[in-house]
Amino acid sequence: MASPLSSVSLSTLITRLRSAGCVFAEEEAHLITSTAHTPDQLASMVERRCAGLPLEHVLGWAAFCGLRIQVDEGVFVPRPRTEFLAHKAASLLTPGAVAVDLCCGSGALGAVLAHTRDDITLHAADIDAASVACARRNLPGHPVHHGDLYHALPPRLRGRVHVLVANVPYVPTDRIALLPAEARVHEHHRSLDGGADGLDLVRRVTARARRWLAPGGHLLVEVQEQQVHAAVRAFTRGGLSCEVASCPEREATVLIGAR
Repeated sequence: MASPLSSVSLSTLITRLRSAGCVFAEEEAHLITSTAHTPDQLASMVERRCAGLPLEHVLGWAAFCGLRIQVDEGVFVPRPRTEFLAHKAASLLTPGAVAVDLCCGSGALGAVLAHTRDDITLHAADIDAASVACARRNLPGHPVHHGDLYHALPPRLRGRVHVLVANVPYVPTDRIALLPAEARVHEHHRSLDGGADGLDLVRRVTARARRWLAPGGHLLVEVQEQQVHAAVRAFTRGGLSCEVASCPEREATVLIGAR
């Protein structure tokens, strides 16, 4: 089979991506050419990227914590900052732990947990059917449930979950218009919109977390720095203690609640 580059030079591709506004055009060009299998596929991928489709949707995968996570068009793309949340959750796993990836999206967080320990019992859930289909490919052998938050989970998990990680939407509604077009145009608003102050889903998750957590179990969520005080209050109202962890390099803030 001829190389996809046989009909176009790498430098031409870089120039075209750069003209379309891709800041990391050289890196993107290498990723696209290494992923494409045919000249037609290469042309299609370049066309979609230049039209503004997120690079991860063009490639069909995203790099996350050293793993290659499949990401379908329209499915929320796992962000580099969320690797901090993944590492914090993985550090709490113990042998034979029960873990849940709530609002799982592509299943990226669950994939990290499963990769960290192969002896855990892992469940994932999301309200979006496309995300569930994507997560099932990223989490082979682990059940991925379709439904709204805890309603999607099997009742037998109540009081048994050791690590509950929920990367819920936390962008305030009136700030969605300020997001880069890649997110606001190509990802479902449901995966971004956290309500008036961005914490609607955080409150829903924390309000019922205690009944699902095992004694000593932990709930972890990601929020913006300016949301910390209100989010901590939600944890407290839900009967959980709360620790705040920050990673300045990734501009990431994680709240860790314990039963």
